[in-house]
Amino acid sequence: MSGILAAGALVLALCSASGLAGAGQDSVASARAALGRGDGIAAQAELEKALGAGAARSDVAALMGEAFIVQADYDRARDWLGPGKFAQADQQQGWLMLGRLERLTGNLAAAGAAYDRALTLSPNDPEVWVDIGRLRYVGGEQLQAIDAADRALSAAPGNPHALEFRAELLRDSAGWQAALPLYERAVALAPNDVGLLGGYAATLGEAGQARAMLAVTRTMINLAPKDPQAWYLQAVLAARAGKVDLARSLLARAGSQLEDVPAAMLLQGTLELESGNANVAAAVFERLALAQPANPRLQLLLARALYESGDSDGLKARFGPLAARGDASVYLLTLLARAYEDQGDRAAAAPLLDRAARFQGAAVVPISGGDGPVGAARAAVGAGNAAAAEAAASQLIRQRPGLALGYALGGDTALAQGASGLALERYGQSARVRWPDRVLLRMVEALERSRRGGEAAQLVGGYLAAYPGSRQAARLSAGFAALGGDWAHARSMLESLRQRGGNRDARLLADLSLTQLRTGDADAALETAERAAALQPGSGVAAQAWALALVELDRDPGQAAALLAKARRIGGDNPLLAAARKTLGKPG
Repeated sequence: MSGILAAGALVLALCSASGLAGAGQDSVASARAALGRGDGIAAQAELEKALGAGAARSDVAALMGEAFIVQADYDRARDWLGPGKFAQADQQQGWLMLGRLERLTGNLAAAGAAYDRALTLSPNDPEVWVDIGRLRYVGGEQLQAIDAADRALSAAPGNPHALEFRAELLRDSAGWQAALPLYERAVALAPNDVGLLGGYAATLGEAGQARAMLAVTRTMINLAPKDPQAWYLQAVLAARAGKVDLARSLLARAGSQLEDVPAAMLLQGTLELESGNANVAAAVFERLALAQPANPRLQLLLARALYESGDSDGLKARFGPLAARGDASVYLLTLLARAYEDQGDRAAAAPLLDRAARFQGAAVVPISGGDGPVGAARAAVGAGNAAAAEAAASQLIRQRPGLALGYALGGDTALAQGASGLALERYGQSARVRWPDRVLLRMVEALERSRRGGEAAQLVGGYLAAYPGSRQAARLSAGFAALGGDWAHARSMLESLRQRGGNRDARLLADLSLTQLRTGDADAALETAERAAALQPGSGVAAQAWALALVELDRDPGQAAALLAKARRIGGDNPLLAAARKTLGKPG
């Protein structure tokens, strides 16, 4: 029997077991098929037909609850699932759906109880284990969530939802390319599942396969024209191509269903900012920041929106403390300085500009804030109290051994104490769940402190292969390539970063200028260095890049000498400056 015929036979068997017949049976079968492709609206319509044909409420309760969950109408889903009255054949599905509803509405303990009921009825059901894995993940048992995903796949290697969940976990810990084969297997098994297709499309996009991503989103629209995810994903593609107006139009077609989804909010704010609507962007970013206070990219976008909307007071109030931290970016320091200058307070702007000019790389400083052991450990590291920080982090790891954040924070405390080996071990545990740029940066620092720079370069290379869109990894890769004398690779990385939004980053442009110089393109090096200096006139590295290009081209020796002196005054002497002075015939 073919897979399609077998699935049809199963649907009919389930309908028969519930006592349905005729039109009601056909409608329930159609509803199951609609749910299989993620179409909750069509499923609801078919189930209402079944009720009209004489089906009992219990005959359709589990499916109707699922249909409303798919539509994110959780109150109506509870009307059907809450009483726990399901047809005999739908008992396991009903408890599974009730567990899902409780999980999605934040009632984690109630979700666990419902999943236990479902598990009692079917201990090896992969769908139940997928949902248990998702519950564990949001509940902070993230390493245990991986175990649940593996158990689901072990029970049913061909279950598309088990493949999808494992792909999602793999995407966060091993990269986009690593997740694609699992997505491809899942899509082959469930080609009409719109939710699954959305995850697949997003992963294709992050892996750099824009055309394939677009093709999948078009399939999604054909299957479910009103589903907002496809329009959002197409908006992402348009934004990446620099088509801001098109991206805004596509995002608008997604409607209001995504207005509280963080990724969509971030995209909306960014598009409004690029369109000159800084006030609107600031409002969106402010709302998102309440949910993601530790998102560094969001913080910088909010800072830019506040500045461009003319809210200098708001910018200073919100970002003054962040600018005082050792890991404050040049961009934030410069924005804040401009806000003070706009208000005529040059005395307050001067130290910020000085720090930006002398910037040699951010210190690794843990994110502040948080409650309980998290907040205690972060505060202790920030205050330099390594012993208290380690005690709080160790307590968190003991209390919640599956929480990735606990291991990342433990890595920070170990690094602060100089225990690089322990820090690497803890960061590695955290990266089993999620491997963001900030954890990579800390792992690189731990390796370099252990005098294992070669391993650090390999780690960055592997990370860049897994996450080709990572700006931080590309920057690190360029640095390691330059240290190894591979100036062509370093230039390639930095040119790519410039094209991806780095044309306003004076430090990046100064570094790019040096790679252009080292690859024999002095004219390009001069042009790039001049832009860097225009962006940040007080930058020592920009002055150095400009001077080196002038010396190489044998142009304007007076200006070159002045720039060399400026760079030396701001950032101190170095071999590049000394060699350039020698070429000019100036004393050291």
